[in-house]
Amino acid sequence: MSVDITNEKRFEDDITASFLSPDGGYTINEDVYDTNLGLFPDTLIRFIQNTQPNEWRRFELQNSGDTTRKFCLNFNNACDTYGLLEVLRHGFRHRGISFKVCYFKPESGLNQTAAELYAKNEITCNRQWFYSTTSHNSVDMMIAINGIPVFAFELKNQYTGQNVDNAKRQWMYDRDPREICFQFNKRILGYFCVDQLEVWMTTKLDGKNTYFLPFNQGSNGAGNDGGKGNPANPEGYPSAYLWEYVFQKDSMMDIVQKFIHLQVKEDKKLLSDGTERVTKKKALIFPRYHQLDVVRKLIADVRENGSGQNYLIQHSAGSGKSNSIAWTAYRLASLHDEENKAVFSSVVVVTDRTVLDAQLQETISGFDHTIGAVETIGEDKNSRDLRDALNNGVRIIVTTLQKFPVIYQEVDAAAGRNYAIIVDEAHSSQTGSSAMKLKSALADTEEALCEYAEIEGKSEDEIDQNDKVVQEMLTHGKHKNLSFFAFTATPKAATLEMFGTELDDGSFHPFHIYSMRQAIEEGFILNVLQNYMTYNTCFKIAKNTEDNPELPESRATKIIKKYEKLHPYNISQKAQIIVETFRDTTRHKIAGRGKMMVVTDSRLAAVRYFHEVKRYIQEQKYSDMDVLVAFSGVVKDGEEDVTESGLNVRRDGSHISDTQTKAEFHDNFNVLIVAEKYQTGFDEPLLHTMIVDKKLKNVKAVQTLSRLNRTCPGKTDTFVLDFANRKEDILDAFQPFYQETSLEQEVNADLIYQTERELLDYAIYNQNDVVAFIEVWNKPGKQDDRAMGRMTSVLKPVADRYNLKNPEERYQFRRLVRSLIRWYSYITQVARMFDKDMHKEYLFLSYLISLLPAEPEDPVDLDGKLKLEYYKLQKTFEGEIRLENVDGQYVPATSKSAQGKRQKSTLDEILEKINEKYKGEFKDSDRVMIGALHDKLIADKKLESSARTSDPRIFVESIFPAAFGTAAMESFMESQESYSALFEDQSKYNAVMSALAGVIYREMRQAAESTT
Repeated sequence: MSVDITNEKRFEDDITASFLSPDGGYTINEDVYDTNLGLFPDTLIRFIQNTQPNEWRRFELQNSGDTTRKFCLNFNNACDTYGLLEVLRHGFRHRGISFKVCYFKPESGLNQTAAELYAKNEITCNRQWFYSTTSHNSVDMMIAINGIPVFAFELKNQYTGQNVDNAKRQWMYDRDPREICFQFNKRILGYFCVDQLEVWMTTKLDGKNTYFLPFNQGSNGAGNDGGKGNPANPEGYPSAYLWEYVFQKDSMMDIVQKFIHLQVKEDKKLLSDGTERVTKKKALIFPRYHQLDVVRKLIADVRENGSGQNYLIQHSAGSGKSNSIAWTAYRLASLHDEENKAVFSSVVVVTDRTVLDAQLQETISGFDHTIGAVETIGEDKNSRDLRDALNNGVRIIVTTLQKFPVIYQEVDAAAGRNYAIIVDEAHSSQTGSSAMKLKSALADTEEALCEYAEIEGKSEDEIDQNDKVVQEMLTHGKHKNLSFFAFTATPKAATLEMFGTELDDGSFHPFHIYSMRQAIEEGFILNVLQNYMTYNTCFKIAKNTEDNPELPESRATKIIKKYEKLHPYNISQKAQIIVETFRDTTRHKIAGRGKMMVVTDSRLAAVRYFHEVKRYIQEQKYSDMDVLVAFSGVVKDGEEDVTESGLNVRRDGSHISDTQTKAEFHDNFNVLIVAEKYQTGFDEPLLHTMIVDKKLKNVKAVQTLSRLNRTCPGKTDTFVLDFANRKEDILDAFQPFYQETSLEQEVNADLIYQTERELLDYAIYNQNDVVAFIEVWNKPGKQDDRAMGRMTSVLKPVADRYNLKNPEERYQFRRLVRSLIRWYSYITQVARMFDKDMHKEYLFLSYLISLLPAEPEDPVDLDGKLKLEYYKLQKTFEGEIRLENVDGQYVPATSKSAQGKRQKSTLDEILEKINEKYKGEFKDSDRVMIGALHDKLIADKKLESSARTSDPRIFVESIFPAAFGTAAMESFMESQESYSALFEDQSKYNAVMSALAGVIYREMRQAAESTT
């Protein structure tokens, strides 16, 4: 068979043949297109007359003359006011008459009238659409619904030397956005660029600023692990999915009805006069291919298998997860079975993101005015509101997991009620007690009761309904009335076993994948590892005391490392790098709008960095930087209590509240220093640079660094400067989530008995203690006012035996108890063990752990006993941390016992270990003079007298510099080689002087106060 590859119309002919086939479902529109009205008027009027004859007669009675033109003008007015998408879905009204301009396919086949109306739509496909009154230009292909143009395609054939890029240029430069058919949301809802290999699209023409997105499946097909592009198609073109599947007639109408979304964002800006200017930005959201695919595959699977299945969706950051969740929630809430009954009583979205709450509300109300409002159980509502929403069958409920433990016993019986539970960012929280209470509230336990009765050799009626232990066990495992839909970019092993799909080989995999690799290759997110720089902090800490006390090693190590982290010299050196990195790199990015985030490892560090960065900016007289800080609560810095809102101040002197920080950072500031806050869920596309001074591991590393990956016009790269992590650590954190993440085999639940055995070996409690406690806990009826006291009295002898153990035994016992509680909570989410003795022990230990006293800790007082002797920042890596195209797989643990013992070491040994870990290639010029200079200055009696009588600012700025200069020069004369670096680098000189000034002043004041 020969194919004429030189004929540029061949490609167009093949697509047309598919559209006009019985499977495609389209016909050719033979009516005349009116370029002024942007319609096929005869087609639209014919549809109205055929489907709404009474309404059309009323219209004719109310309007004389050219009724066709008048109707079309009224239709256009409605599109001008509400947008075409709204008019297609809900029609429009004219003088009390309601008109529908199209009908959609009913959810079930029982609605015969709706099915007949849907069949009367005139869905057409035309080639060479001449759309303009001012030119003879034509578009290759156009789809219309009842004479209304809705989708347009430019088709390019590689064999004639053209591809999608030529189509993009055609849309950008040869199509005037002012034409009625190309005005935003007035006619065409999606503009497609199609060649034999790829598809790209946009929903808005904006000349050279038109922004096209890829609409490809991925190199291995939709929902599979892979990169950009499309796989080969044995049956035809690699891009044939577009016309054979996406734009098949019924599919296209489904997308118009249930997917395309008008997103309205309010852009608020605080003006100089204190008023707020609000502008609304509108965008039509057409589902990206993986979003369309995952929603349809989820719905198809639920239709086939009913409720009771779990689904894990591994979609990368930047995948449009919020919209995917909104579409999934809407489709599940409106899903009906063959008998036209709702499959789910309610769809419960479990999230902590208020952005998603608002987006769900807006998105779903745009789809369907009849489904009812989304009810959000936010901070302004309590758990009783959640209970009432569930009992009243609210179709979509958005809540947090933490509200379930309060009301889990108050939800109406779940028999006959199915629930779809969508989990946003499914992580370890789903294995805890709150997740157990969610199941307790919603699970239909009838099937579990039958299973338990069979195990016990009893009838269901013989099972004691008042036995609370049994009632709790019945909620374990999976339930036919609960379907979980878990969305995450970074699934953990527990997440995979709980929500993943188990294959025949026993491994667990996501139901649907849109990988980080594909998102990066398609340009939906940026690769945050492309420009990465790491520094190693080399330092030596020495004792400043004759004592050599024995100290708890882990706690002392933390204190010593904290001393280094918060040392003024350390912070001053890094602050200088932070500021100069911003000025050298960040401020030149994204057309001068680039922003920086500094991630610190404690709230106090954030405060110290904030002050030092601001001091350095002021010292250098830089005017192009404004700094904010973000942390929760109150931080004690010396004798001062500081808060986020207390530190953050606008240029006019007004303070910025916590709720305003995000908006102010976007509008008016360019550096944000954070401690914990804004490391997850923070979406600021202008964020270009991140400075990391905190250890980041596993999922936390991916989530934190992913704050940088959002795209926006003009943003082409990102930059990370990392003081705390090695290149290898970051690679290890990202690699498991770059492509598909899976679990090799299920976790061995029987390992919990190993933990139980180790606990019993401590002889702190035995089975008699457990039985005695459960007798009180499991008493039928409501808890009386003495129940808590009786439980405490049963546990007291156990606590007494615990207190007789030595500190190390108590420490290990507590670790094991917490391990068993967490481990059991996880196992019972996955499996129904029906181990009554183990459940009783779990309940017993859950109460006991709260009664055990916290271990008294001897204070580790190293204040004034340490000094920083060496300090150097060494650049250790610069370039791209390159991820490999391999899947990540978890291997289950083989042991669940506690690890390691706490050690005590002498201060000398602890210092030796820290200095060994952080050692560098030191030269004499690297020696920091703080110790020697400190000793010289602290002995200066004249300076001490000034410190006694001066306020800190006068001392630091006016008195100390002269004394420091004298001491530094004396030291230089004594050892020129050691001190030359101090005078060669003015910034180092200033940093050392600044660091010492505050320390000397404080010590001199304390000495003065102790002698009075």
